[in-house]
Amino acid sequence: MSHRLLVPLLGLIVCAGVARADNWPAWRGATGQGYVEEKNLPLKWSAKDNVKWKVKLDNQSNSTPIIWGDKIFMTQANKGGTVRSLLCLARSDGEQLWKKDVAYDEKERNWDQSWYCNASPTTDGERVIVSFGSAGVYCYDLAGKELWKRSDLGKWEASFGNSASPVLVGDMVVQWCGPNDGKGGDNYLLAMKLKDGTTVWKKDETYGSWSTPVLAKVDGKDQLVVGHSRDVKGSPEEKWGSLRGYDPKNGSELWACKGLSSYVYPSALVKNGTAVGMCGFGGSALAVKLGGTGDITKDRLWMHPRNPPQRVGSGVIVDDHVYMVDEGGVSHCYDLKTGKDQWESEKVKGLTWGSLIHSDGRLYLLMRNGDTHVLAAKPKFELLATNSLEAGEQTNSSIAVSDGELFIR
Repeated sequence: MSHRLLVPLLGLIVCAGVARADNWPAWRGATGQGYVEEKNLPLKWSAKDNVKWKVKLDNQSNSTPIIWGDKIFMTQANKGGTVRSLLCLARSDGEQLWKKDVAYDEKERNWDQSWYCNASPTTDGERVIVSFGSAGVYCYDLAGKELWKRSDLGKWEASFGNSASPVLVGDMVVQWCGPNDGKGGDNYLLAMKLKDGTTVWKKDETYGSWSTPVLAKVDGKDQLVVGHSRDVKGSPEEKWGSLRGYDPKNGSELWACKGLSSYVYPSALVKNGTAVGMCGFGGSALAVKLGGTGDITKDRLWMHPRNPPQRVGSGVIVDDHVYMVDEGGVSHCYDLKTGKDQWESEKVKGLTWGSLIHSDGRLYLLMRNGDTHVLAAKPKFELLATNSLEAGEQTNSSIAVSDGELFIR
């Protein structure tokens, strides 16, 4: 089989012998937190070795693919964002099965003219829901037929665009709408009927973020957990942003923990009755014990007021540790209860906007140059492998996993 080494591309890397096979139905997998139940994923590959296929894509995007059965779904936008698209590819060879374009002629402020499709799609196996930012939220069946759309959600404009992916909650889809940074748009959490897109509830907020909400169990009940940025111009404690939990049935706020600053890019992490929130651009990080209601800042376990220059991707909780790699490759293993960093001063080579995934004691992280570092998920730092693609590759995406195969955009 010939390999076309073209940029941008989607590469598929395979190995045999997985213990179980799963779909990858949403941003960061079924849980939204980067957990891979499969074992024996590939440890080593290169641009030519252990690669099943590569295909050229017409446009760049920061979004990550999702996989359901024999189909891959992913987004892209042309330069300037006047056409935003959902693509369906064949899992077997990457052939494009269909593409649905949405035109958007209005000007939308953004940091980069290629950043108009940062959100990943989500699917329940019957429908695919995708956020196109200011162009709206669209729903298609798996054959590409449009089922409904919401192009009435207003403009979402911030300096770095938007990136929150839709989240499925029973018979609803929830979208974190925004962020808008005070130039006329609104920030709100929106629940829509999965069947027809009509509004179930809407929760207005003062500030937004780029973070995708996480659906998690807290004391046996579902909660939506999402981080809020603060007013960028505000610095006093009372103006700090917060990590918050919502009732997915009606959107009511259940609790809030202060301590997040501006630029909340990473998604929240929830495990062992604890929630972790992090910010980018030198911002804060915190962990809070869950179970309370209202203002639970008093239940905060730890807070790091400032961090290295930038973090964009999301971390992962494994056992009693929070693993995180900053943009510059500085790697962290925080104690979940105390926030103490077990990997102090450890670093991997390269820059990354990718989010960590965990499988069977291994952490996989995609770097911006196409390298993938594989780390041991344990308090003692250990780099297990570094896998490089062709020189000149570039990606701001994350790895998706399904049926023992790694999908790399």
